[in-house]
Amino acid sequence: MKIPVTASLAALMAASAPAEQPGKIWELPSAKPAAVGMSGAKLQRVDDKVRELIADKRLAGASVMITRRGRLVYRKSFGFRDIEKKKPMEDDTIFRIFSMTKAITSAAALMLADEGKLGIDDPISRHLPEYSQATVWKNGKAVAPERPPTIRDLLCHTAGYSYGYTGIPELDKIHRAAGPLVETESLADFVKRMARVPMAFEPGQGWLYGISTDLLGAVVERASGSPLNQFFRERIFIPLGMRDTGFVIPESKRERMAVVYKSDKQGKLTRNEDNLFSYSATTKMHSGGGGLASTIRDYTRFLQMIANGGELNGSRLLKKEAVAAMTRNHLEGPAMPIRFPNNIRHGTGFGLGFCVKTAQTDWNSAGRIDEYGWGGMLSTHFWISPRDELVVVTMEQTLPYDFMLEDALKPLIYDAIE
Repeated sequence: MKIPVTASLAALMAASAPAEQPGKIWELPSAKPAAVGMSGAKLQRVDDKVRELIADKRLAGASVMITRRGRLVYRKSFGFRDIEKKKPMEDDTIFRIFSMTKAITSAAALMLADEGKLGIDDPISRHLPEYSQATVWKNGKAVAPERPPTIRDLLCHTAGYSYGYTGIPELDKIHRAAGPLVETESLADFVKRMARVPMAFEPGQGWLYGISTDLLGAVVERASGSPLNQFFRERIFIPLGMRDTGFVIPESKRERMAVVYKSDKQGKLTRNEDNLFSYSATTKMHSGGGGLASTIRDYTRFLQMIANGGELNGSRLLKKEAVAAMTRNHLEGPAMPIRFPNNIRHGTGFGLGFCVKTAQTDWNSAGRIDEYGWGGMLSTHFWISPRDELVVVTMEQTLPYDFMLEDALKPLIYDAIE
Protein backbone atom coordinates (compact mmCIF):
# COMPACT_ATOMS: atom_id res chain seq x y z
CA MET A 1 0.00 0.00 0.00
CA LYS A 2 1.37 3.39 -0.95
CA ILE A 3 1.64 5.94 1.83
CA PRO A 4 0.55 9.49 0.87
CA VAL A 5 3.48 11.85 1.09
CA THR A 6 2.40 15.03 2.83
CA ALA A 7 4.81 17.88 3.37
CA SER A 8 5.56 16.69 6.89
CA LEU A 9 6.09 13.10 5.82
CA ALA A 10 8.31 14.21 2.98
CA ALA A 11 10.44 16.17 5.43
CA LEU A 12 10.78 13.11 7.68
CA MET A 13 11.74 10.93 4.76
CA ALA A 14 14.33 13.43 3.60
CA ALA A 15 15.84 13.41 7.07
CA SER A 16 16.19 9.63 7.06
CA ALA A 17 17.03 8.91 3.41
CA PRO A 18 20.55 9.12 2.02
CA ALA A 19 21.32 12.35 0.21
CA GLU A 20 22.71 12.41 -3.29
CA GLN A 21 26.40 13.17 -3.58
CA PRO A 22 26.89 16.52 -5.36
CA GLY A 23 28.02 16.24 -8.94
CA LYS A 24 28.44 13.11 -10.99
CA ILE A 25 28.48 9.82 -9.11
CA TRP A 26 31.55 7.92 -10.21
CA GLU A 27 31.32 4.16 -10.59
CA LEU A 28 33.77 1.43 -9.67
CA PRO A 29 36.31 0.92 -12.46
CA SER A 30 35.58 -2.13 -14.55
CA ALA A 31 37.85 -4.60 -16.30
CA LYS A 32 37.56 -7.68 -18.45
CA PRO A 33 38.07 -10.80 -16.33
CA ALA A 34 41.33 -11.72 -18.05
CA ALA A 35 42.83 -8.35 -17.15
CA VAL A 36 42.58 -9.19 -13.44
CA GLY A 37 43.38 -12.90 -13.65
CA MET A 38 39.93 -14.42 -14.03
CA SER A 39 38.31 -16.53 -16.73
CA GLY A 40 35.33 -14.98 -18.47
CA ALA A 41 34.29 -18.40 -19.76
CA LYS A 42 34.26 -19.87 -16.26
CA LEU A 43 32.31 -16.90 -14.88
CA GLN A 44 29.63 -17.76 -17.45
CA ARG A 45 28.85 -20.74 -15.21
CA VAL A 46 27.56 -18.27 -12.63
CA ASP A 47 24.89 -17.23 -15.14
CA ASP A 48 23.98 -20.84 -15.79
CA LYS A 49 23.67 -21.72 -12.12
CA VAL A 50 21.53 -18.72 -11.18
CA ARG A 51 19.21 -19.32 -14.14
CA GLU A 52 18.92 -22.98 -13.13
CA LEU A 53 17.86 -22.05 -9.59
CA ILE A 54 15.29 -19.59 -10.94
CA ALA A 55 13.94 -22.17 -13.40
CA ASP A 56 13.60 -24.62 -10.50
CA LYS A 57 11.68 -21.92 -8.58
CA ARG A 58 14.18 -21.89 -5.75
CA LEU A 59 14.60 -18.13 -6.31
CA ALA A 60 12.41 -15.40 -7.77
CA GLY A 61 15.48 -13.52 -8.94
CA ALA A 62 19.00 -12.58 -7.96
CA SER A 63 21.80 -10.09 -8.55
CA VAL A 64 25.51 -10.92 -8.40
CA MET A 65 28.44 -8.50 -8.33
CA ILE A 66 32.15 -9.39 -8.28
CA THR A 67 35.25 -7.24 -8.07
CA ARG A 68 38.85 -8.37 -8.26
CA ARG A 69 41.87 -6.19 -7.53
CA GLY A 70 39.46 -3.29 -7.10
CA ARG A 71 37.87 -3.64 -10.53
CA LEU A 72 34.35 -4.70 -11.40
CA VAL A 73 34.46 -7.91 -13.44
CA TYR A 74 30.91 -9.21 -13.11
CA ARG A 75 27.54 -7.54 -12.58
CA LYS A 76 24.36 -9.28 -13.64
CA SER A 77 20.75 -9.55 -12.55
CA PHE A 78 18.39 -12.44 -13.23
CA GLY A 79 14.71 -13.30 -12.90
CA PHE A 80 12.12 -11.10 -11.22
CA ARG A 81 11.99 -8.70 -8.32
CA ASP A 82 8.20 -9.12 -8.50
CA ILE A 83 6.94 -12.30 -10.14
CA GLU A 84 3.24 -11.44 -10.12
CA LYS A 85 3.75 -8.02 -11.71
CA LYS A 86 6.47 -9.35 -14.01
CA LYS A 87 8.96 -6.72 -12.88
CA PRO A 88 12.50 -7.90 -13.67
CA MET A 89 15.38 -7.93 -11.24
CA GLU A 90 17.59 -5.01 -12.30
CA ASP A 91 20.95 -3.54 -11.41
CA ASP A 92 19.26 -0.81 -9.33
CA THR A 93 16.81 -3.08 -7.51
CA ILE A 94 16.61 -2.20 -3.81
CA PHE A 95 16.94 -5.09 -1.36
CA ARG A 96 16.09 -5.44 2.30
CA ILE A 97 19.59 -6.29 3.52
CA PHE A 98 18.75 -6.88 7.21
CA SER A 99 21.88 -8.19 8.98
CA MET A 100 24.22 -6.91 6.27
CA THR A 101 23.51 -3.63 8.10
CA LYS A 102 25.73 -4.93 10.92
CA ALA A 103 28.96 -4.47 8.98
CA ILE A 104 28.11 -0.81 8.31
CA THR A 105 27.30 -0.20 11.99
CA SER A 106 30.54 -1.90 12.99
CA ALA A 107 32.49 0.29 10.59
CA ALA A 108 30.80 3.37 12.07
CA ALA A 109 31.93 2.33 15.56
CA LEU A 110 35.50 1.79 14.37
CA MET A 111 35.47 5.22 12.71
CA LEU A 112 34.66 6.76 16.09
CA ALA A 113 37.37 4.66 17.70
CA ASP A 114 39.85 6.01 15.15
CA GLU A 115 38.81 9.51 16.24
CA GLY A 116 39.19 8.75 19.94
CA LYS A 117 35.48 9.18 20.64
CA LEU A 118 35.14 5.65 22.00
CA GLY A 119 37.43 2.82 22.97
CA ILE A 120 36.90 -0.74 21.77
CA ASP A 121 37.34 -1.97 25.33
CA ASP A 122 35.11 0.68 26.89
CA PRO A 123 32.32 -0.77 29.04
CA ILE A 124 28.99 -0.40 27.22
CA SER A 125 27.75 1.63 30.18
CA ARG A 126 30.28 4.41 29.44
CA HIS A 127 28.13 5.29 26.44
CA LEU A 128 24.82 3.67 27.42
CA PRO A 129 24.26 4.41 31.13
CA GLU A 130 21.16 2.21 30.92
CA TYR A 131 23.60 -0.72 31.08
CA SER A 132 25.38 0.36 34.26
CA GLN A 133 23.45 -2.38 36.10
CA ALA A 134 23.82 -5.07 33.42
CA THR A 135 23.30 -8.60 34.74
CA VAL A 136 24.14 -12.15 33.70
CA TRP A 137 21.91 -15.22 34.08
CA LYS A 138 23.44 -17.76 36.47
CA ASN A 139 21.81 -20.66 38.28
CA GLY A 140 18.35 -19.34 37.52
CA LYS A 141 19.06 -15.80 38.70
CA ALA A 142 20.14 -12.45 37.26
CA VAL A 143 23.38 -11.46 39.01
CA ALA A 144 26.20 -8.96 38.53
CA PRO A 145 28.78 -10.12 35.93
CA GLU A 146 32.43 -10.69 36.76
CA ARG A 147 33.27 -7.91 34.32
CA PRO A 148 31.03 -5.50 32.40
CA PRO A 149 30.29 -6.12 28.71
CA THR A 150 32.36 -3.96 26.37
CA ILE A 151 32.13 -2.43 22.91
CA ARG A 152 34.38 -5.26 21.73
CA ASP A 153 31.79 -7.75 23.02
CA LEU A 154 29.08 -6.01 21.00
CA LEU A 155 31.24 -6.08 17.86
CA CYS A 156 32.14 -9.76 18.31
CA HIS A 157 28.75 -10.97 19.63
CA THR A 158 30.38 -12.15 22.85
CA ALA A 159 28.24 -10.01 25.17
CA GLY A 160 25.65 -12.75 25.69
CA TYR A 161 22.70 -10.81 24.25
CA SER A 162 20.33 -12.73 21.99
CA TYR A 163 17.25 -12.22 19.85
CA GLY A 164 15.28 -14.06 22.52
CA TYR A 165 16.36 -17.58 21.58
CA THR A 166 19.04 -18.78 23.98
CA GLY A 167 17.59 -22.18 24.82
CA ILE A 168 17.25 -21.03 28.45
CA PRO A 169 13.44 -20.84 28.91
CA GLU A 170 13.46 -18.45 31.86
CA LEU A 171 15.85 -16.05 30.14
CA ASP A 172 13.99 -16.16 26.85
CA LYS A 173 10.78 -15.37 28.74
CA ILE A 174 12.39 -12.24 30.20
CA HIS A 175 13.51 -11.20 26.71
CA ARG A 176 10.02 -11.68 25.25
CA ALA A 177 8.50 -9.74 28.16
CA ALA A 178 10.78 -6.80 27.32
CA GLY A 179 8.99 -6.66 23.98
CA PRO A 180 9.91 -7.12 20.31
CA LEU A 181 11.76 -4.74 18.05
CA VAL A 182 9.17 -2.54 16.32
CA GLU A 183 9.81 0.00 13.62
CA THR A 184 7.60 2.71 15.13
CA GLU A 185 9.70 3.20 18.29
CA SER A 186 13.03 4.98 18.61
CA LEU A 187 16.39 3.30 19.10
CA ALA A 188 16.66 5.07 22.48
CA ASP A 189 13.40 3.50 23.66
CA PHE A 190 14.53 0.09 22.46
CA VAL A 191 17.77 0.39 24.45
CA LYS A 192 15.88 1.26 27.61
CA ARG A 193 13.60 -1.75 27.27
CA MET A 194 16.36 -4.23 26.53
CA ALA A 195 18.66 -3.07 29.34
CA ARG A 196 16.70 -5.20 31.81
CA VAL A 197 17.40 -8.42 29.89
CA PRO A 198 20.31 -10.43 31.42
CA MET A 199 23.24 -11.74 29.41
CA ALA A 200 23.19 -15.49 28.75
CA PHE A 201 26.80 -15.95 29.91
CA GLU A 202 29.74 -14.01 31.27
CA PRO A 203 31.00 -11.52 28.66
CA GLY A 204 33.58 -13.11 26.40
CA GLN A 205 32.71 -16.67 27.47
CA GLY A 206 30.58 -17.55 24.47
CA TRP A 207 29.25 -16.39 21.12
CA LEU A 208 25.58 -15.52 20.72
CA TYR A 209 23.89 -13.75 17.84
CA GLY A 210 21.38 -11.11 18.84
CA ILE A 211 20.76 -7.45 19.58
CA SER A 212 24.42 -6.55 20.15
CA THR A 213 24.76 -4.54 16.95
CA ASP A 214 21.53 -2.65 17.66
CA LEU A 215 23.09 -1.64 20.99
CA LEU A 216 26.25 -0.73 19.06
CA GLY A 217 24.18 1.57 16.87
CA ALA A 218 23.00 3.34 20.01
CA VAL A 219 26.64 3.65 21.11
CA VAL A 220 27.44 5.29 17.77
CA GLU A 221 24.62 7.78 18.34
CA ARG A 222 25.76 8.68 21.85
CA ALA A 223 29.48 8.86 21.05
CA SER A 224 29.02 10.91 17.87
CA GLY A 225 26.16 13.11 19.03
CA SER A 226 24.28 12.35 15.79
CA PRO A 227 21.23 10.16 15.10
CA LEU A 228 22.36 6.92 13.48
CA ASN A 229 20.68 7.66 10.15
CA GLN A 230 22.42 11.04 10.00
CA PHE A 231 25.81 9.58 10.90
CA PHE A 232 25.46 6.89 8.23
CA ARG A 233 24.35 9.39 5.60
CA GLU A 234 26.98 12.05 6.26
CA ARG A 235 29.95 9.90 7.21
CA ILE A 236 29.49 6.77 5.07
CA PHE A 237 26.82 6.95 2.36
CA ILE A 238 27.67 10.35 0.86
CA PRO A 239 31.47 9.83 0.84
CA LEU A 240 31.06 6.42 -0.79
CA GLY A 241 28.35 7.50 -3.23
CA MET A 242 25.82 5.06 -1.75
CA ARG A 243 22.82 6.88 -3.19
CA ASP A 244 20.12 4.25 -2.62
CA THR A 245 20.88 3.06 0.92
CA GLY A 246 18.92 4.04 4.02
CA PHE A 247 16.50 3.18 6.78
CA VAL A 248 13.82 4.95 4.74
CA ILE A 249 13.40 4.59 0.98
CA PRO A 250 11.76 7.63 -0.65
CA GLU A 251 8.42 7.11 -2.36
CA SER A 252 10.00 7.81 -5.75
CA LYS A 253 12.27 4.75 -5.34
CA ARG A 254 9.98 2.29 -3.59
CA GLU A 255 8.75 0.56 -6.74
CA ARG A 256 12.33 -0.65 -7.23
CA MET A 257 12.21 -2.74 -4.03
CA ALA A 258 12.35 -6.53 -4.41
CA VAL A 259 9.34 -8.47 -3.16
CA VAL A 260 10.00 -11.07 -0.47
CA TYR A 261 9.15 -14.71 -1.27
CA LYS A 262 8.86 -17.71 1.01
CA SER A 263 10.38 -20.90 -0.39
CA ASP A 264 9.34 -24.42 0.52
CA LYS A 265 12.71 -25.51 -0.92
CA GLN A 266 10.81 -27.86 -3.21
CA GLY A 267 10.05 -25.46 -6.07
CA LYS A 268 7.23 -23.35 -4.63
CA LEU A 269 7.56 -19.62 -3.95
CA THR A 270 4.87 -17.71 -2.05
CA ARG A 271 4.69 -13.92 -1.94
CA ASN A 272 5.31 -12.59 1.57
CA GLU A 273 3.66 -9.31 2.61
CA ASP A 274 4.41 -9.47 6.35
CA ASN A 275 7.72 -7.62 6.58
CA LEU A 276 9.45 -6.32 9.71
CA PHE A 277 10.27 -2.88 8.27
CA SER A 278 8.32 -0.79 5.78
CA TYR A 279 11.28 1.57 5.05
CA SER A 280 8.68 4.35 4.99
CA ALA A 281 8.05 7.51 6.97
CA THR A 282 6.68 5.33 9.80
CA THR A 283 10.16 3.81 10.34
CA LYS A 284 11.58 5.42 13.46
CA MET A 285 13.65 2.43 14.63
CA HIS A 286 17.09 2.88 13.08
CA SER A 287 18.25 -0.67 13.64
CA GLY A 288 22.02 -0.96 13.40
CA GLY A 289 21.52 -4.70 13.45
CA GLY A 290 19.19 -4.99 10.49
CA GLY A 291 17.32 -1.87 9.41
CA LEU A 292 18.87 -0.84 6.09
CA ALA A 293 17.78 -1.34 2.51
CA SER A 294 20.34 -1.02 -0.27
CA THR A 295 21.31 -1.93 -3.82
CA ILE A 296 24.01 -4.37 -4.83
CA ARG A 297 25.90 -1.42 -6.34
CA ASP A 298 25.88 0.57 -3.11
CA TYR A 299 26.79 -2.33 -0.87
CA THR A 300 29.66 -3.41 -3.10
CA ARG A 301 31.09 0.11 -2.83
CA PHE A 302 31.06 -0.18 0.95
CA LEU A 303 32.79 -3.56 0.81
CA GLN A 304 35.37 -2.35 -1.69
CA MET A 305 36.26 0.40 0.78
CA ILE A 306 36.83 -2.30 3.41
CA ALA A 307 38.82 -4.45 0.96
CA ASN A 308 40.97 -1.40 0.12
CA GLY A 309 41.92 -0.98 3.77
CA GLY A 310 39.40 1.77 4.59
CA GLU A 311 39.55 4.02 1.51
CA LEU A 312 37.64 4.38 -1.75
CA ASN A 313 38.30 6.90 -4.53
CA GLY A 314 40.12 9.28 -2.23
CA SER A 315 37.65 9.07 0.66
CA ARG A 316 39.27 7.47 3.71
CA LEU A 317 36.72 6.30 6.25
CA LEU A 318 38.88 4.00 8.38
CA LYS A 319 42.53 3.60 9.23
CA LYS A 320 44.19 0.51 7.75
CA GLU A 321 44.84 -0.76 11.28
CA ALA A 322 41.11 -0.55 12.08
CA VAL A 323 40.19 -2.60 9.01
CA ALA A 324 42.85 -5.16 9.89
CA ALA A 325 41.30 -5.49 13.35
CA MET A 326 37.79 -5.77 11.92
CA THR A 327 38.70 -8.57 9.55
CA ARG A 328 40.71 -10.92 11.79
CA ASN A 329 39.34 -13.40 14.27
CA HIS A 330 38.98 -12.22 17.88
CA LEU A 331 37.33 -15.33 19.33
CA GLU A 332 38.99 -17.93 21.51
CA GLY A 333 38.13 -20.58 24.06
CA PRO A 334 34.41 -21.36 24.49
CA ALA A 335 33.41 -18.57 22.10
CA MET A 336 34.99 -20.42 19.16
CA PRO A 337 33.61 -21.42 16.65
CA ILE A 338 30.48 -19.36 16.00
CA ARG A 339 27.24 -21.32 16.19
CA PHE A 340 23.50 -21.17 15.73
CA PRO A 341 20.89 -23.73 16.81
CA ASN A 342 21.68 -26.96 14.92
CA ASN A 343 24.47 -25.16 13.04
CA ILE A 344 28.01 -25.16 14.37
CA ARG A 345 30.23 -23.33 11.88
CA HIS A 346 33.49 -25.17 12.42
CA GLY A 347 36.62 -23.25 11.48
CA THR A 348 34.79 -19.92 11.65
CA GLY A 349 35.50 -17.14 14.10
CA PHE A 350 34.40 -13.53 14.28
CA GLY A 351 36.14 -10.19 13.99
CA LEU A 352 34.85 -6.71 14.71
CA GLY A 353 31.82 -7.01 12.46
CA PHE A 354 32.53 -9.94 10.12
CA CYS A 355 32.77 -13.72 10.41
CA VAL A 356 36.27 -14.95 9.55
CA LYS A 357 37.34 -18.34 8.17
CA THR A 358 40.23 -19.61 10.32
CA ALA A 359 40.56 -23.26 9.26
CA GLN A 360 39.64 -25.54 6.39
CA THR A 361 36.70 -27.69 7.54
CA ASP A 362 33.52 -29.18 6.12
CA TRP A 363 31.73 -25.94 6.97
CA ASN A 364 32.10 -23.46 4.07
CA SER A 365 34.41 -25.97 2.43
CA ALA A 366 34.72 -23.90 -0.77
CA GLY A 367 35.90 -20.85 1.17
CA ARG A 368 39.47 -19.64 1.56
CA ILE A 369 41.39 -19.12 4.81
CA ASP A 370 41.03 -15.51 6.05
CA GLU A 371 37.87 -15.04 3.98
CA TYR A 372 35.43 -12.78 5.82
CA GLY A 373 31.80 -11.86 5.27
CA TRP A 374 28.21 -12.18 6.47
CA GLY A 375 24.63 -12.16 5.18
CA GLY A 376 21.06 -11.06 5.79
CA MET A 377 17.80 -12.70 6.81
CA LEU A 378 16.47 -12.80 3.25
CA SER A 379 19.40 -14.93 2.03
CA THR A 380 21.61 -12.05 0.91
CA HIS A 381 25.34 -12.81 1.19
CA PHE A 382 28.77 -11.31 0.77
CA TRP A 383 32.33 -12.49 1.18
CA ILE A 384 35.78 -11.02 0.71
CA SER A 385 38.96 -13.01 0.17
CA PRO A 386 41.92 -10.73 0.93
CA ARG A 387 44.38 -13.30 -0.44
CA ASP A 388 42.55 -13.26 -3.77
CA GLU A 389 41.67 -9.53 -3.71
CA LEU A 390 38.11 -10.67 -4.35
CA VAL A 391 34.77 -9.14 -3.30
CA VAL A 392 31.50 -10.98 -4.01
CA VAL A 393 27.93 -9.88 -3.24
CA THR A 394 24.83 -11.97 -3.96
CA MET A 395 21.38 -10.49 -3.48
CA GLU A 396 17.99 -12.19 -3.38
CA GLN A 397 14.84 -11.90 -1.21
CA THR A 398 14.03 -15.42 -0.04
CA LEU A 399 12.74 -16.79 3.27
CA PRO A 400 13.74 -18.77 5.24
CA TYR A 401 17.43 -17.84 5.32
CA ASP A 402 19.38 -20.16 3.04
CA PHE A 403 23.02 -20.56 2.00
CA MET A 404 21.91 -22.07 -1.31
CA LEU A 405 23.08 -19.29 -3.64
CA GLU A 406 26.37 -18.65 -1.84
CA ASP A 407 27.15 -22.37 -1.70
CA ALA A 408 26.27 -22.79 -5.38
CA LEU A 409 28.33 -19.85 -6.65
CA LYS A 410 31.37 -19.78 -4.38
CA PRO A 411 33.21 -22.75 -5.90
CA LEU A 412 32.44 -21.50 -9.42
CA ILE A 413 33.79 -18.03 -8.68
CA TYR A 414 36.97 -19.25 -7.00
CA ASP A 415 37.53 -21.70 -9.84
CA ALA A 416 37.39 -18.77 -12.27
CA ILE A 417 40.56 -17.32 -10.74
CA GLU A 418 43.47 -18.24 -12.99
